[in-house]
Parts: sequence; structure tokens; C-alpha cells
Amino acid sequence: MVVDDHPLMREGIAAVLPVSGRFELVAEAGDGREALEQFVRHQPDVVLMDLQMPVMNGLDAIVAIREIAPQARIIVLTTYKGDVQVLRALKAGAMGYLLKSMLRTELADAINRVVAGQRHIPPEIAIELAAHIDADALSARETEVLGLVADGNSNKRVAQALGIAEETVKAHMSTVLGKLGARDRTHAVTIAIRRGILEP
Repeated sequence: MVVDDHPLMREGIAAVLPVSGRFELVAEAGDGREALEQFVRHQPDVVLMDLQMPVMNGLDAIVAIREIAPQARIIVLTTYKGDVQVLRALKAGAMGYLLKSMLRTELADAINRVVAGQRHIPPEIAIELAAHIDADALSARETEVLGLVADGNSNKRVAQALGIAEETVKAHMSTVLGKLGARDRTHAVTIAIRRGILEP
């Protein structure tokens, strides 16, 4: 089953799958909620899941599918290789992670490995994960503060929005800069988006 909110992407995958002669596309879905319905109806051996979708995102859909079928084999298909995004997907229950740019070259191998019960994480994504393995994770509040900063808010506005003191916002941002190894607020936002801490 292919789950992606872009019909062209679903068509592209449908065109690539038969080339191997081993796979058959049994269902498609355009969002996570539809994916859950189609999964229950068709019980596919493998689910190819996008992360960024309307109605219900891919991470929530992975969790929901794994709750009803703990053995479900799910491969994430995305344009993002940020380590935080990868870890979230793997913790949610994904067994594979593929960049959409790798589809033509790695899709068949990824499906075969996952069907065999193995994980599939391409080297460049594994390198990204390894590079930040010992990095301090941002707390929920730090992520919330950084998200508001990313929206262009001043410390004062962030403080008002969260009902905390401006000095507390400054302290949070100082911690965020340290954890991300960022030079300034803009650099912190850029790093957070690249690593998948914040959505673009």
C-alpha cells in the first residue's frame, strides 16, 4: 500500500513497483486516516508511508496501524533526512526509511529487507543519525519556544504567547543554541528544520 497526499507520487511508485515483478500495489491512500481504513480492508504486506500529510500525518498513522497490527511492516518515504524525524519514525514502528529521491534505486531492496524482518536505513541517513546520537534532545518547552521564534516572534511575544517571563524565554533560547550548536536564533531555526525538530 502506498500512502502519499500527492497523486503523482503514488502514480510514480505504482509505475516503479511492477518492474521488479515481485510486488503488487493493492491499495493507495492520500492521508493517514484513509491509510488506516485501507490497511484494515486490504492487510498489505508492506506499507510505504509519507510523513507530511493532511488530516492525519504519517507518524500518527504508523502508530495507529501498529496498534491494530503490531507485525505491520512500514517503510517511511520522505524528502526529509533529519535525524530527529528518522528517530520519531523508527520509534513509532517504521522498519525502513527512504528518501523519495532514492525510490528508483533502493525501493525494491528496501521492501525485500523489510519483508524479511530486517530494518532498511540507507547509509546517508545512518550517518545523519550517528552524527547526532549523543546530542541533547530539546525539551517540549524548548521546541515550543523555538517554533514560535521560527514564526518570527520576538522574545517578548513568545513570553506572552506562553504565559512565561521574557527572561525565561531568553534562558530557553540560550539552552537551545547550546544544544543545537547554533550561532544565533536564525541558525537554530535552520538546524532545527534540517534535523526534523521543526517542520518546514
